[in-house]
Amino acid sequence: MAMVGLFWITEDSVYVGSPPAVDGRCVRLDTEGVEAVDPDGSRAWTWADLRSATVEGVTVRGTIGARLGLAVEALLSAGAGLGSGSPEMTLRLVTADAAEDVPVPAAASGYGSEEIALSQSVLARFVAGTAEPATLVAWGRHNSGRGAPKPREREELLRAWAEV
Repeated sequence: MAMVGLFWITEDSVYVGSPPAVDGRCVRLDTEGVEAVDPDGSRAWTWADLRSATVEGVTVRGTIGARLGLAVEALLSAGAGLGSGSPEMTLRLVTADAAEDVPVPAAASGYGSEEIALSQSVLARFVAGTAEPATLVAWGRHNSGRGAPKPREREELLRAWAEV
């Protein structure tokens, strides 16, 4: 398993954000479209039905706001027994009829701005039908057990997947 941009890639699946939580909650991408699973069930959207798919509320790594947010979260968790667990993002799915916001657990407390932009481009290609999550899965199979790629390699992968 490896995180590349906003995607968590395994040998057989691609997830937005993190892999499935203990309660099964996740957002999975496949050749058909997007599947959001939570304890109440699942919902699905086909790529053909989507007009756009974007991830919003992504914390940019290295910004003052991100560091401040992490510090506040750590204080709350340590001092009051509070805290939110993993940070959340929102996957905004737009069809011809409606828009729906799907909560997505983040795999990291912050992401590089270039990785965010490139990940959004990859999602746009999935919606446009000019790329498929199967490409990311094939990479995951080939790189199984090698660990997470370094930041520059992640950007290179995303750039290749985002090219038209």
